[in-house]
Amino acid sequence: MWQLGFFFHEMAFGLLSIFLPLYIVSIGGSLLDVGLMASVATLSTIPASFLWGYLCDKTRRYKRYILISFLTSSALLYFFTFTEDIGLLITLYVVMAVFHVAHEPPKNVLIAEFYPREEWEKSFASYEGFTEVGWLIGLVTGVFVSLFGFASTITLLICSGLNLLAFLSSLFLLSDPLLIFERRLVRIKKSIDFAFRGIAIASKLLDGFPTSEKLAKESLAFFCSGLVFFTFATSTLFTPLPIFFSQKLGLATGMVYTLYVLNSGAGVVGYFLMGKRLRLHEEKMRLQKVILLRSALAFLLAIFATSFQAAFPFALILALMGFAYAVYHVCALSLSMELIPAGMTGLFDAFVGLGSASGAYLGPYIAQTFGFTYAFIAAGSAFILSYASFKASL
Repeated sequence: MWQLGFFFHEMAFGLLSIFLPLYIVSIGGSLLDVGLMASVATLSTIPASFLWGYLCDKTRRYKRYILISFLTSSALLYFFTFTEDIGLLITLYVVMAVFHVAHEPPKNVLIAEFYPREEWEKSFASYEGFTEVGWLIGLVTGVFVSLFGFASTITLLICSGLNLLAFLSSLFLLSDPLLIFERRLVRIKKSIDFAFRGIAIASKLLDGFPTSEKLAKESLAFFCSGLVFFTFATSTLFTPLPIFFSQKLGLATGMVYTLYVLNSGAGVVGYFLMGKRLRLHEEKMRLQKVILLRSALAFLLAIFATSFQAAFPFALILALMGFAYAVYHVCALSLSMELIPAGMTGLFDAFVGLGSASGAYLGPYIAQTFGFTYAFIAAGSAFILSYASFKASL
């Protein structure tokens, strides 16, 4: 039940994710305004992620930062209702992003510390699947909000109220772990295993036996590069996508939400299918395969953008992308908890933010300057770079 607050939070941001870019354009903004808002907001989360991650590990208090995130998101979304000035809206969104990211590092640590390493994939998948249902309900809410023609103020108040519910739920249901040792224990085990493999290889060589085994540690640098390229590709692709569906294909707002409902629904399926224990080798291989799948789908999207005006092929691609992202997310989170040391928990979200910020601006810029097709090609190419980085790191 401690995850209930995150469920309400994801409902709010599922609704907001499609509403906000369309709202910015509807009050006189452009694709570049949408890209600037997303890019600056995400850039601001990079130092914030380091800060929140450091603070929660330093103080060993995780609940307080989750509560700060939900309460400030609720308050700032309420302030959104008082203005239609694009500059002020962007400023409020940037401030909200800094506090919004405060719940991410402590949430990852809580899952890692509440469950043993053997259960991390299952636990992350269970959490992400549950909260993805919240995101999905938020998108479905957006369909009905658009169909019934609710005022933008009402939509923002719904988002604000859902974050307030997230705060209240977490206040009463969430608690900090009594003991914090699982991540440290995992790193001790990895060090012992590395030393044992080194001794075994050395013994074989000294005894004159040939061996093809290699002694190599996972590379944190390449792993973080993979995170950056993956989130860059995702952001380059998805930031201008609602505008592509709305303007290029001429779809109604409710239909745009419906396409994202399919994407989120497939993600839910992916998360629940990932809810079983994986061996480390399987985890790494699955991570690489789904990144290649995302790359192929991005290139397919570029091809269809020039030849199809119907929504069906795009709906299918978005559904497959949602499924692939769920598998990637669970594997990446689990591996990050092994590789990133305590005190630097925010490193994961910081590199995710770096990639997202770059793509959030570049995607709309390429789409507006050269066309949506080139934005999709850029995303597909970045996914390939992500695959290469993860392969080198693992």
